[in-house]
Amino acid sequence: MSFFKEIKRRRTFGIISHPDAGKTTLTEKLLLFGGAIQEAGAVKSNKIKKGATSDFMEIERQRGISVATSVLAFEYNNIKINILDTPGHKDFAEDTFRTLTAVDSVIVVIDVAKGVEEQTEKLVEVCRMRNIPMIVFINKLDREGKDAFDLLDEVEQKLGLRVTPLSFPIGMGYEFKGIYNIWEKNINLFSGDSRKNIEETIEISDLSSSELDDLVGESPASNLRDEIELVEGIYPNFDKVAYRSGHLQPVFFGSALNNFGVRELLDCFVEIAPTPRAKQSDTRLVNPEENKFTGFVFKIHANMDPNHRNRLAFVKIVSGAFKRNTPYLHVRHNKKLKFSSPNAFFAEKKEIVDISYPGDIVGLQDTGSFKIGDTLTEGEVLNYRGIPSFSPEHFRYINNADPLKSKQLAKGIDQLMDEGVAQLFTLELNGRKVIGTVGALQYEVIQYRLEHEYGAKCTYENLNVAKACWVDPEDDKNDEYKEFTQVKQRFLAKDKQGQLVFLADSLFSLQMTQQKYPSIKFLFTSEFN
Repeated sequence: MSFFKEIKRRRTFGIISHPDAGKTTLTEKLLLFGGAIQEAGAVKSNKIKKGATSDFMEIERQRGISVATSVLAFEYNNIKINILDTPGHKDFAEDTFRTLTAVDSVIVVIDVAKGVEEQTEKLVEVCRMRNIPMIVFINKLDREGKDAFDLLDEVEQKLGLRVTPLSFPIGMGYEFKGIYNIWEKNINLFSGDSRKNIEETIEISDLSSSELDDLVGESPASNLRDEIELVEGIYPNFDKVAYRSGHLQPVFFGSALNNFGVRELLDCFVEIAPTPRAKQSDTRLVNPEENKFTGFVFKIHANMDPNHRNRLAFVKIVSGAFKRNTPYLHVRHNKKLKFSSPNAFFAEKKEIVDISYPGDIVGLQDTGSFKIGDTLTEGEVLNYRGIPSFSPEHFRYINNADPLKSKQLAKGIDQLMDEGVAQLFTLELNGRKVIGTVGALQYEVIQYRLEHEYGAKCTYENLNVAKACWVDPEDDKNDEYKEFTQVKQRFLAKDKQGQLVFLADSLFSLQMTQQKYPSIKFLFTSEFN
């Protein structure tokens, strides 16, 4: 198959939502319909040892939540689909924000009973800022929930989206009969049996026919006719160009747990979702059809195989073809690297690939030369930007609980910080190590992984810091900067890249410092470069 055809058949997307909206379950069912797995995992059940395919870290299986983005690839109707299943929990939002730099479109999952929740709002805001095409999937229709029109209003108002339903529920909760697929003009009858892989689908081109009454009953049929008339009157017709430019969001209804409405979502997705998109670098816009390879690291994962202590750098291919055993330029280090065993992913299962195309995610074995945001090219010096490191909101000293394992602890902290799960600061005054995170749950994950993956134990100690800011002096030789570093010495630290960071003990103290030293910039995000 030609290079251009390979690009055209790729779809790379992320699934985002508030925790418990059913995101990981939807991922499972997409894999099920794609024939990638034979049986879906019981995500929440502790009795069944088979966990969700995308939740492959031990702590994820124990807690029943996703704490790291996982990459899954499968073929469906001759389309190569790459799914990035992201954590929904706000404590792991940084991983999700970075993942959104590597996707070409997004599916937003919303719980029918809870509607639009806080974390969904934040993630959709990031997608809107980047004009990422979005499809909305309203999930858990077999449960009692909000009225379909109320939900659509909520999505429009709270998320600022312009929606158009491409499917519509017939009843809701206990009254739920099925879904009318506006996109394909057919009806899916709900049996409520989640073991059935494919539910009954009946073609129905004319809603006014008496066949509809026979299928779902007179009253639900009459309600559906009224509702579809309302949908056609209120909402704009679907327009692929508006959707791909991020200005129109199609909405599907379903129940991922019951395999319901998932095939319709998948069939429509492969038809309308964008192929790999161009990406802006610091020098120019790079198109996927260009012959020369470029790509960037958006995630690093240590110990995907705990027996081998390996690190994998996840690289999104932006342009050209990535070939095995070919030397590529690591732009930040300015040196050529070869990769003998690049991996394609299926959660923790990996297979070596000889060639990968734009839109694909490859995993490269990493001995410590990569960090998040690094760019690989065939020789051109360019950097993909916009992969930020966020200012942490929680701070704790980290102490070694087992002096005999200090090497293991140092290595573990070093590798976990490279993953971007948290940030390490070393105080200038006494060299003590401080870990800063976006969410408090990260401390539990770090402690658990240090012990189970590196054999090192740590304890934490609270530290009174309200905000961390990166310090960018106009001139590091002037008197103002010298005074700042002397007066604030005990609040200064270096991050892992050696950049100076000011750890303000209160927001008032930060404001006073900003006023006192106007020539110094205090930044709340730091780009990895």
